[in-house]
Amino acid sequence: MPKDAEVFDKRFREVNIEDIDLTRFWEEVPSSSEEREPIILSNTTYSELLNEVKGGVVNLYTMRVEEQDMRFGLSPNDILPLRIPLLSDLIDIVPWKVPLPYRTEGISLGSGFIINEEGYILTNEHVIRDMEKLTVKLKNKKTYEAKLIGSDTMMDLALLKIEPTDPLTPISLGDSSKVRVGNWAIAIGAPLGYEQSFTVGVVSASARGGLDSSGLGYIQTDAAINQGNSGGPLLNIHGEVIGINRMIASQSGGSVGIGFAIPINEAKKVFEELKAHGKIKRAFLGIRLDTISEEDAKELNLPEPKGAMVAQIYEGFPAAKAGIQIMDVITKVDDVDVNTPEDLMNYVRDAKVGKKLELKILRKGKTIRTLVTTGERPN
Repeated sequence: MPKDAEVFDKRFREVNIEDIDLTRFWEEVPSSSEEREPIILSNTTYSELLNEVKGGVVNLYTMRVEEQDMRFGLSPNDILPLRIPLLSDLIDIVPWKVPLPYRTEGISLGSGFIINEEGYILTNEHVIRDMEKLTVKLKNKKTYEAKLIGSDTMMDLALLKIEPTDPLTPISLGDSSKVRVGNWAIAIGAPLGYEQSFTVGVVSASARGGLDSSGLGYIQTDAAINQGNSGGPLLNIHGEVIGINRMIASQSGGSVGIGFAIPINEAKKVFEELKAHGKIKRAFLGIRLDTISEEDAKELNLPEPKGAMVAQIYEGFPAAKAGIQIMDVITKVDDVDVNTPEDLMNYVRDAKVGKKLELKILRKGKTIRTLVTTGERPN
């Protein structure tokens, strides 16, 4: 086909496919926050920031349909003024009421944010789990039906796609490795259903581990986060996403508490694979690990309480096949020191399925080395 054919749009210049970067499909900042001039806070600083990013924050409505049984009918005991000994018990044995199946619909509200102009949206997996219909509502009140591209249960991430009819306003992604305790932290979402709520706090901890089995080091913040903020962005003072709001911890059992967000750099690692395959293949050893206490270190004759202690082994998985035993203390994987269980969990999580890992293990006062081939983590 000649280049002057009508099918070609003459407004665009000819480009070489090798000049196009196909590895990233999100908006990313050109440099880290530490390389910029500090922002001087004024009465309008946060208002200006909100105006820049609010178009990229969306509300998610998930329709769930549940099958339930309603008992239909009338039992003689329902109309008797009081229970009659023996007779009422005999009446209860007869199935007077007939089960009648019916469907109820519930709406689960969450948040998300747009990562590029093509209509890709990031949120938490638990927000869209078991969905029947998912609707995305933008700041301008326009709604779109969203398609689930892929999800990652372990990291609690989901990638959605809408087909926009108007230009979108993506939010730039920051660099969570640059996050420091004391940095400003800003949350936007729909807490308790109140859309486009804006709360400000600071980063209370930059790598809070031990919260779940994912091995992630979460960003902890005192910015107010409640139910409905899940999946929404946690921003820095430059309006860049540094985390995805995931959960809160509260002693009272209420919704207000300490907020935790998934570092955005962890999410960047899975974007392309979710887009291409719809799921993430995770490496898996088949063990549960415990932190080593001072008492454990003394009992195991360890020089210091460092390493990851094997607390449980799942039969049929790689660790069991490699001969790893309960109470083994793993101190190194390949050439990387293992000081905490999270160190090993993060290394395995980032490894490929089928990769051979060399483990350095302390067992009953002896140091041994063993090879273990990672398997695929089951759902």
